[in-house]
Amino acid sequence: MNRLEVITQIRQRLQNGGHSIGSWLQLPHPSVAEIMGQAGYDWVAADLEHGAIGVPQLPDLFRALELGGTLPMARLAQGHAKDCKQALDAGAGGVIVPMVESAEQLEMVRDACCWPPAGTRGVGFSRANLFGKHFAAYAREAQSPLLVAMIEHVRAVDRLDSILRVKGLDAILIGPYDLSASMGITAQFDHPDFKSIRDRIRTHAAERMIPCGVHVVAPSPVELQQRLNEGYRFLAYSIDAVILAEGAARPTAIGA
Repeated sequence: MNRLEVITQIRQRLQNGGHSIGSWLQLPHPSVAEIMGQAGYDWVAADLEHGAIGVPQLPDLFRALELGGTLPMARLAQGHAKDCKQALDAGAGGVIVPMVESAEQLEMVRDACCWPPAGTRGVGFSRANLFGKHFAAYAREAQSPLLVAMIEHVRAVDRLDSILRVKGLDAILIGPYDLSASMGITAQFDHPDFKSIRDRIRTHAAERMIPCGVHVVAPSPVELQQRLNEGYRFLAYSIDAVILAEGAARPTAIGA
């Protein structure tokens, strides 16, 4: 696949007021990635923060996603320069940065993701440019991979305006579990305080014309449509392992 074309399509759709729906990959097997890559998502992010995926597994997982025309992305473990370089060199078309709490933090990650002159990432042959065969073409992609910041702590909400002003930010994504935990109401998504802060984030992002998303954890098409109706535009739909666990559950009415 031409990653730059897909990156550009997703970016333009978001800039034009549209939405993008992706998912998470936590199981480190190319067959699972191939299934997810054929499932119709715009992007699927290998979860290096919470998943069982290591850097050496990324090339095969990304190849399997690309077979279905799905953009491979990576949720970084922390956002250190090494994390950025290894994920992008393996062929990620963009990164999702966990626990962003300041504009300065996000700017450091952005710079670590981009080749000069846009950033400070080391330039070299890698799987992303087919070990030099597509070096010149990849140089364009390496100037601006997709950049998504996860808003997962109340401290980030207090600094949201400066985060939203970071040049090169494509979208923000609310992490409901960590955000609710930072409020002392872990996983209480119906709590009025959580709903209020979630709406505050979405509204502020809309004012700054930055697409705001949320993770729809349970595989519920009804909730996904509800979030779209509410104005969320960059959505992560469930997780490969959660989809498997729910689909594999023994029907309770059988053999009762």
